[in-house]
Amino acid sequence: MILKRYGTRLHSVQPDFDSRALTEIGFRRDRRRSFGADDFAEEYEAVKTFELSANADGPVHDRAEQELLRNLEGELRRAEADAGEGVVVIESAQGVDYPKTRDRKQNQVRDGRNRLYFHWTVDPPLRVGIYRRRR
Repeated sequence: MILKRYGTRLHSVQPDFDSRALTEIGFRRDRRRSFGADDFAEEYEAVKTFELSANADGPVHDRAEQELLRNLEGELRRAEADAGEGVVVIESAQGVDYPKTRDRKQNQVRDGRNRLYFHWTVDPPLRVGIYRRRR
């Protein structure tokens, strides 16, 4: 399960990564679980915190960005699987260190024509934590 903080509550969410959106790296509440932040802190403890990032490149702007977002979601799903009985909490805060897709364009000559080639990254990385129930 993936949780994200909204105000004083943590809600279960699903990744909603969309290369056409203003905020490409987004999450949608799925309404399966909800915790008060204080209740969650009493019941769960942090086991591990890490940063997720991804890279992609290609000759088509949107396809390369879509691949980047698929790669990032794959990393997030691996973290969720590694959590086992625990939960993954999105710790990047909106307006503070929330991840954003960034591209760098490069000119390449192909068949005697100038073409753009796109290199995509996530900066800053998506910070997540794995939490397990206190014993």
